[in-house]
Amino acid sequence: MSPTLLFVLLLLVFLALLLLATRPLGNYIAQVMEGRPNFALKLGGPLEAALYRLCGVDSRRDMPWREYAIALLAFNVLGALIVYALQRLQAYLPLNPQHFAGVSPDSSFNTAVSFVTNTNWQGYAGESTMGYLVQMAGLAVQNFLSAATGIAVAIALVRGFARHNASGIGNFWVDVTRSTLYLLLPLAVVLALALAGAGVIQNLDGYRDATTLEKLTYQNPRTDAAGNPLKDAQGNALTETATTQTQTLPMGPVASQEAIKELGTNGGGFFNANSAHPFENPTPLTNGLELLAMFLISFALTYTFGKLVGDVRQGWVVLASMIILFVPLALLGFEIEQHGNPAITAQGVDAAPSALQAGGNMEGKETRFGIAASTLWTAVCTGTSTGAVNSAHDSLMPLGGFVPLFLMQLGEVAPGGVGTGLYSILMFAILGVFIAGLMIGRTPEYLGKKIESLEMKLASIFILTTPFAVLIGTALGVVTAAGRAGIANPGPHGFSEILYAFTTAANNNGSAFAGLSANTPFYNVATGIAMYVGRFWPIVAALAIAGSLAAKKRVPVTEGTMPTHGPLFIALLIGSILLIGVLTYVPALALGPVVEHFMLGGAAH
Repeated sequence: MSPTLLFVLLLLVFLALLLLATRPLGNYIAQVMEGRPNFALKLGGPLEAALYRLCGVDSRRDMPWREYAIALLAFNVLGALIVYALQRLQAYLPLNPQHFAGVSPDSSFNTAVSFVTNTNWQGYAGESTMGYLVQMAGLAVQNFLSAATGIAVAIALVRGFARHNASGIGNFWVDVTRSTLYLLLPLAVVLALALAGAGVIQNLDGYRDATTLEKLTYQNPRTDAAGNPLKDAQGNALTETATTQTQTLPMGPVASQEAIKELGTNGGGFFNANSAHPFENPTPLTNGLELLAMFLISFALTYTFGKLVGDVRQGWVVLASMIILFVPLALLGFEIEQHGNPAITAQGVDAAPSALQAGGNMEGKETRFGIAASTLWTAVCTGTSTGAVNSAHDSLMPLGGFVPLFLMQLGEVAPGGVGTGLYSILMFAILGVFIAGLMIGRTPEYLGKKIESLEMKLASIFILTTPFAVLIGTALGVVTAAGRAGIANPGPHGFSEILYAFTTAANNNGSAFAGLSANTPFYNVATGIAMYVGRFWPIVAALAIAGSLAAKKRVPVTEGTMPTHGPLFIALLIGSILLIGVLTYVPALALGPVVEHFMLGGAAH
């Protein structure tokens, strides 16, 4: 059986399992978020009520969109301050068996913003920077709360479509509590137990030293008394030979963080190698469970959307659009990597009978996963806002690197992050019906609500904010000395590294090409700003649209109303997404992965 056919079968099984779970989980989310009686609310109701009393929350209050937005922003700012403080005070906190020092101010700022915005971009190595208390009380807590924030915004926007002549869009505190207590926490417990049973470590032990069978000889940088690297007259770093026969094995509460990292489409790894590390993702079984977890809630929320607006066909249309966008790009990524590197083939060192590199491009990939599971993961982690990696994206072929870049630049709507994917694609749906209304000369309508100038202005702000942050940030990275200093690979690949860094930051993804030295004041501050703008400006615009739609009266369906539950609307929705993505990013992509692809092909000949 050909590798391509095997990958297609893998992809079909993956999607089939998700589709089986979409309806029951989506229906459950709709019941929970709207407070409809079910077993979960009966079990957790007393605890939920106690939390409201403890925090002084009036759970019956229906918030206007401005109040909802202020509560959301205040909650997330407080979360960022707590994560920042935990990192800075780490040296004085318990559960720090390796006695790590406090994290630098710029890295603490970047990490705090990163985890609060659901980005989980990491400019540091977790196993050599963060103690267990910071990992658990800071980072893991925000993995839950940032995901819950995304779900809350999605549900608030759906209420905007579902309600009419209403002044409120729900209660932020109730939405965050219910999505955490009844959805994220139970799923995370189940998945954490499954991962721990399958080999993912879970402990609070100190790191362990193991004696290796062979001595390792390596070059160690020479430094002066102040710890600065020494260089020769030509500016080259001076090194000295060192040997060791000891390997330090990091420990920690990994399975519990790994579960919510994937379910909440967070992506921040306990270890620097993320899900390529055998303690985070040891087997094909754990790899499959984590892949399913990344898509699970985003798929289910589409059914929740259809259920809450009273027409489940609307949800299936949204889900179909997401899948149609995802599948071709996933297939492209696999084919590019399976074909391998033409420069290696041209050297004549490959005994393959065909013109392709035998085994494909395995650079930067784990042999326990291979190309199929690695490229599927790459597409899944960038089609969502997860950003967790099980291979090195910097080692992808040029067009292989184009795939995760473009999936993020589409707005991460294939299917997007937990909550963010749904409310993002609904913005494109608003744009789509507006374009259709212009073509047929009617006032645009979607789900019984007129789409007027206010909604279009807000949708435009939503859609254009992220490209603004990406392209401005990339330009600063290219033209400033501080930005260029982080480039390890000059030329088109170096440009791709900077473009990828700001794309992943502004789209709240968090994955990295990894060839860029990003733990510097410039990148920590610049990507931190991009993460904050890319997360909260669109959220405020989405909530404003929700408030405007909720206040409108419902427009009756007439013969002139464009149906939004069939193939025509799917085509219109996908076309709107591609139109924005292509027109906005193709010039930048042409300077990076596209140019590198042609340069590599030329070098092979």
